[in-house]
Amino acid sequence: MEHLTWQVGDVHITRVEERIHGVVRDTLVPGITDEHLAEHADWVSPFFSRSGRLLLSVHTFVVRDPERTIVVDTCAGSDPPRPLAGDSAFLERLDAAIVGGIDAVDTVLCTHLHFDHVGWNTRLVGGRRIPTFSNARYLFARVELEALGDGHASVREPSVDPILEAGLADLVETDHVLTPHVRLIPTPGHTPGHVSVEIESCAERATITGDVLHSPLQVALPDLTASAFDADPAAATGTRKRFLDARADDDRLLLGTHFPPPTAGYVRGAGRTRRFVPKVER
Repeated sequence: MEHLTWQVGDVHITRVEERIHGVVRDTLVPGITDEHLAEHADWVSPFFSRSGRLLLSVHTFVVRDPERTIVVDTCAGSDPPRPLAGDSAFLERLDAAIVGGIDAVDTVLCTHLHFDHVGWNTRLVGGRRIPTFSNARYLFARVELEALGDGHASVREPSVDPILEAGLADLVETDHVLTPHVRLIPTPGHTPGHVSVEIESCAERATITGDVLHSPLQVALPDLTASAFDADPAAATGTRKRFLDARADDDRLLLGTHFPPPTAGYVRGAGRTRRFVPKVER
């Protein structure tokens, strides 16, 4: 499986895929119609199957800047069973994609605490659940962890509590600065402490979306919301509109956390003519 890579100034970004799922679109983004797909068919078709299923990619971004090697979101994992199946071979691919391997990762950032973003935070070894990235600090937004509370055991017990118990967690604010090139921006709504990731180096910029967007179609139709999974659908929609308005027709590369290849592109246009334009590799 070939990894996609991008260079943003001095920062190198690699997409490592766990799995792409063909999801019944009403399950994830209710409101998408055949008419929507037909209206935007000239650019949105690569992100849907021929039968109209939404192609949802679960992948990690490895962000390597001069100071840190950062893994942004750790996918679904293969144990315990998840609503979206993971892939037990993912860690092998990830290890091969990182200079120095998994042991070289010094920072793990979870944009939020849903199962498909924290699954490989840990792994089972001899019946014990241990941190996958033993040399890393795991960054959780403080408000996100507080909102998780003692509930959501299917996420908390396998993927969050072992990190806290190992003393590897850092609770940060949603505007935390990781390095001079990498910082968080608050993008609440999908979850209370949801963050996206801004990267800027040598006058070049990129944004890792997190779940502000689940499909590139939402670039044109931001009112389409993942209402079944958004903690606050109205807030999520407002955040998405502001997020897209701030990135329209500028040179900032958009890296979709759930976008299948080509994954990276630009926000172009306005209103219903707004679209996601994939980056052309040179």
